[in-house]
Amino acid sequence: MKEELLMIPGPVPVLPRILEAMSKPMIRHRGDEFGRIYEEIVETLKEIFQTRNDLFALSGSGTCAMEAAIGNLADKKTGIVCIANGKFGDRFGEIADRYEADAVTTVNFAWGSPIELETVKEALENRPNPKVVTMVHNETSTGILNPAKEVGKLARKHDAIFVLDCITSIGGDEVPVDEFGVDVAIVGSQKCLGAPPGMSAISVSEKAFDLMLANKKRPYYMDLVAYKKSFGKKQTPYTPALPLFFALREALAVIREEGMEKRIERHRMLAKAVRTAVTGFGLSLFPELNEVSEYSNTVTAINIPRELTDERLRGGMRKRGVMVAGGQEKLKGKIFRIATMGNITEKEVLRTIEALEQVVI
Repeated sequence: MKEELLMIPGPVPVLPRILEAMSKPMIRHRGDEFGRIYEEIVETLKEIFQTRNDLFALSGSGTCAMEAAIGNLADKKTGIVCIANGKFGDRFGEIADRYEADAVTTVNFAWGSPIELETVKEALENRPNPKVVTMVHNETSTGILNPAKEVGKLARKHDAIFVLDCITSIGGDEVPVDEFGVDVAIVGSQKCLGAPPGMSAISVSEKAFDLMLANKKRPYYMDLVAYKKSFGKKQTPYTPALPLFFALREALAVIREEGMEKRIERHRMLAKAVRTAVTGFGLSLFPELNEVSEYSNTVTAINIPRELTDERLRGGMRKRGVMVAGGQEKLKGKIFRIATMGNITEKEVLRTIEALEQVVI
């Protein structure tokens, strides 16, 4: 029996050398060795983010970093505009509500529909003094890539902090954080970086730090001001998840060896191959596009044909050793999703397409 192949949008298959890195003996997390590891991780991630902003590695998944962003920025005087066209865009609004932001305005688009810039522009103009704008760059729940650069321009026009969830795009797509005008950018370890789950990283601009410093109700454990202070000593404010730091360091070494340009092109090529294959089988892609949106090149969302059920389609693929993701919440039973992120190669994509062909043809 072949090992089951994970073709879901995280966690992704992890290379043996990365798994082996986690077996390294524990070290003193306040010592020089950890300081060198942490500094190396941060410097490599800053290159991948294409940012000069401060950056911190967090012992927590992507949602932890989302909450860190909102929790450090939001108080009862903070107006937040959350742009959403999928599950994870909605999540920003849910987190902002928990932190009792002054007024959370969610600019909702149907799941899988593209973001209309004119609607976003109107929402910002109608919201007095918006201080924070949030958006998900690559919405894996629907397989759509949202217009980060264009929304960044709108946020800057209103002098608002732009928070961008790049959890499933950084490492697999072109995401020049500074060029896009992103003040707070987030990535997760178990997505395009190809590391085990349980870590995230967050970059923070000076402008965002100014707003955080004014917030006296920042989270305790995920206080990014404390992270900035600790990084001056090449430490984290609290005990880091050492095995995950070891693994992330090795995953970043893999990325450096491949080169970001080649890595992005591989993600793009594999996603295109999946789209070509599924449409060749007579299946249709789920998300709609407009002039500023694109198909994701890290996950492909596909409509389940009427003659098949989710159980038959995904269950049939799993019987053949391939696990793909289903639809979430309101899309459950309506779509399925094939991820092409991390260290996936042509070999895994071919195996996935062969399994899908046997189920649908």
